Amino acid sequence: MGETMRITVLGAGSWGTTVASVLTRRDHESLIWARNPATAEEIDVKHCNERYLAGFPLPTRLRATADLAEAAAHAELLVVGVPTGAFRETLEQVKPDLHPWIPVVSLSKGLERDSLLRMTEVIKEVLPGHPAAALTGPNLAKEIMAGMAAATVIATEDLTVASEIQRVFRRGLLRVYTNHDVIGCEVGGALKNVVAIATGIAQGLGVGDNTRAGVISRGLAELTTLAVAMGGEPSTLAGLAGMGDLVATCISPHSRNRHVGEQLGRGRSLADILAEMGQVAEGVKTVHAAVQLADQHGLPMPITRTIHRVVTGEITAERAYAGLLRTHPAGHESEPG
Repeated sequence: MGETMRITVLGAGSWGTTVASVLTRRDHESLIWARNPATAEEIDVKHCNERYLAGFPLPTRLRATADLAEAAAHAELLVVGVPTGAFRETLEQVKPDLHPWIPVVSLSKGLERDSLLRMTEVIKEVLPGHPAAALTGPNLAKEIMAGMAAATVIATEDLTVASEIQRVFRRGLLRVYTNHDVIGCEVGGALKNVVAIATGIAQGLGVGDNTRAGVISRGLAELTTLAVAMGGEPSTLAGLAGMGDLVATCISPHSRNRHVGEQLGRGRSLADILAEMGQVAEGVKTVHAAVQLADQHGLPMPITRTIHRVVTGEITAERAYAGLLRTHPAGHESEPG
């Protein structure tokens, strides 16, 4: 990978647009693909993305297209920021026009609903021969657009590829770390959204900061036990991709998943909340896969299971909280549950 690269970012949501902007400001030739031609034109001509990043001017050198074949052919590095539900289909569509062997980086935090695969596993399945990596961590798009300091992790088993990608992404106040534990990083990134819904509910119900702190830390214990059961390393979940991302998503008013929880806590229906947002809250989808994984590995995961019952409409958010903190006698803190 040379100093200046041709990079394609698929997906013009808030995070995809932010990453494309960071890469452009680092002098790369970035091209962003938007599913909606009007969004592509807005980025290309007006240098803004009002739906997702209102008030933030984008670099004038950032180009945009709604042509997926053009976007694929441009790439020496492919960055995928489409929602997890569209991830596989988008990769299948870019496959014919993609240069061989180029690395593919996932920005999407979640699990594929039926296969329960992590996003780098989907990359390997659809695009064999392409090194797969995940960019993850406590990265709220609007703060990075505003130039605030942030740290992120590039996770891939091949540390040579990791350090090359690290060099591409590193800019200004964005610190990029590498990590070989892809499982731990991706499980942390996916499941923190479920815990954020839980802490959002606590916020909406006004049950107090002690309760929220309890849910965040027990949530961390839950996603750590699942990651380890799947082959990840516990130390990863104490780092940026686990605790870092969890804290940011659980406490930030910018967090979509926390917002969903907060509105549920106020007694609103999930359908209304999602319709009003017009953006994807990945935790709502991830929770279905997370419960199946908990079953597969024989893990209690009470927070995840409770949020699943709320999301499917089996119980109200209020009832979830009444039960969440006193379902059974607490054991040793190091035990799951």
